[in-house]
Amino acid sequence: MIVGVIGQGTMGAGIAQVAAQNNCKIFAMDANENMLQQAKNNLQKTLSKLVEKQKITDVQKLEIENNITYVNNIEALATCDIVIEAIVENIEVKKKVFTQLENCVSEHCILASNTSSLSITSIAASCTNSARVIGIHFFNPAPLMALVEIIPAIQTAETTTNKALQIINGWGKITVIAKDTPGFIVNRIARPFYSEAIRILDEGVAAKEIIDMAMCNVGFKMGPFALMDMIGHDVNYVVTETVWKEMFYDPRYKPSHTQKRLLEAGWLGKKSGRGFYNYAADA
Repeated sequence: MIVGVIGQGTMGAGIAQVAAQNNCKIFAMDANENMLQQAKNNLQKTLSKLVEKQKITDVQKLEIENNITYVNNIEALATCDIVIEAIVENIEVKKKVFTQLENCVSEHCILASNTSSLSITSIAASCTNSARVIGIHFFNPAPLMALVEIIPAIQTAETTTNKALQIINGWGKITVIAKDTPGFIVNRIARPFYSEAIRILDEGVAAKEIIDMAMCNVGFKMGPFALMDMIGHDVNYVVTETVWKEMFYDPRYKPSHTQKRLLEAGWLGKKSGRGFYNYAADA
């Protein structure tokens, strides 16, 4: 199977790795050459660690690396059986990409979005053949997180949904089908986890370190502030804002100015070296 992945940030690179580890041929596309090189370098480091831990062999590492071809133009995806878009959470940008993509690939190619919260129906409407458009939402980090949400638009053909399930299940993931509603399942449930934590911080009830420690001590692998930093505030805040707006400004999903200020400062979390926490080497 030939898989295209548009966007080689954290999520796109992770999805490409998942597909490559399952013997697919990947075209990893990003218009930014620096992002392509960074994705390639990060993959090599990740696979090297897996070799050290004896999770994979040197031969398998080479096979996975050889399964991925890095490209900087959308036309290179022409032969793909499925393309998964994993770019910025902006509906207009995504619609533009899907319109371009439809003109490049065959009529049998499935077009999928990895959006966390945006309307799949709206994205599908940008395509002439909207029946082949679907949401396939991985979680960060994609190679480790088992769950994948499959979100049919109202236009999506049943054959498209069934094929998407077959592909993602074949990659060893656990799939769930969700309706095309803001935030789908996980991100809708997660909004109060983040927003209440920030409210507790803003009200001076407890420090962020204490809140994170408390949540970890009751079974969560990461506290809300550490998790927001890992996801990145450029993604996490935008998802919160999207769910809030799409839920007709329901106050339960209201975004926080505290998190918005981090976004405005460019303190995006781990990816930028600073967010709620400081990730500098000497911090």
